Amino acid sequence: MYTNVMYYILNRCFQTIKGLFCHLIFQTLVRWMLTVRKNYRNVAYHNWRHAFNVCQVIYATMKNCKTQRLLNDREILALIVACLCHDLDHRGTNNAFQHKTSSALAQLYGTKATLENHHFNHALMILNSEGHNIFINFSSEEYSELISLLKHAILATDLSLHLQIRQKFFAMTEQGDSIDWDDRDIKEIFRSILMTTCDIAAITKPWEVSRRVADLVMTEFFDQGDKEREELKIQPQAHMDREKQDELPKLQLGWIDGICLPLYKHLVLLDPSFKPMLDGILENRALWEELDIDRLTKQASIDSGV
Repeated sequence: MYTNVMYYILNRCFQTIKGLFCHLIFQTLVRWMLTVRKNYRNVAYHNWRHAFNVCQVIYATMKNCKTQRLLNDREILALIVACLCHDLDHRGTNNAFQHKTSSALAQLYGTKATLENHHFNHALMILNSEGHNIFINFSSEEYSELISLLKHAILATDLSLHLQIRQKFFAMTEQGDSIDWDDRDIKEIFRSILMTTCDIAAITKPWEVSRRVADLVMTEFFDQGDKEREELKIQPQAHMDREKQDELPKLQLGWIDGICLPLYKHLVLLDPSFKPMLDGILENRALWEELDIDRLTKQASIDSGV
């Protein structure tokens, strides 16, 4: 059932860009998708299901928001492919861990967007494998553009990069209808923002889904924290410290207030069609706040000896 739904949505995603769909050979597309799926590791969160869900969100924004009108077909194609490939071969540990352990990836790619560069190069490896080049029917100029767009989109999922550019996006949204969508820099910022929007979109979904995803993310974080404590002999950060797992509601509120709400509020300024996503965040925030109040109440009782 899940596989059938996956192929249906992916097929619709590619058909959305009707002007380019004829360039995609169906058998090559299916082979490529299966190989991409196979190249995701069996980790708690950064796995194929996450990549598929991110792709579903970009499709939803194309169908329900201004996305498809603001970007050309090649940009949209690159974003779809990037959503599916943006966490390829993820090991369940973050960039900071690669640096702390001087991993092979850190030695290969350096300290800037270590994992994201690996995900992009892994995507290229699959594209360059025999029978997997879904861009084969494009001209050399179009191919180069698609690869450049793909790299930009995958690297944009580095949250540290998002924090660097989001103020520029916030300033854009406050311009209202005066945004110059022919400006290359503005388009780049918008594509980057869209990638983050889709990457963290689980926070916008119904509570049962959003809570389940939070647990999966924390599973990965705690596993990394255990490795840092046991192998590196260092104290993990609070959000990766298994001994502080009761603080999950507090951590989620920090994540929502610091990253999610500012982003989706400004997306709504740009396009009111994003409002259901913002509403979902606000509903989930209220529930996390209730859980945090319960946590604080229990802690106060313990501290007072009641």
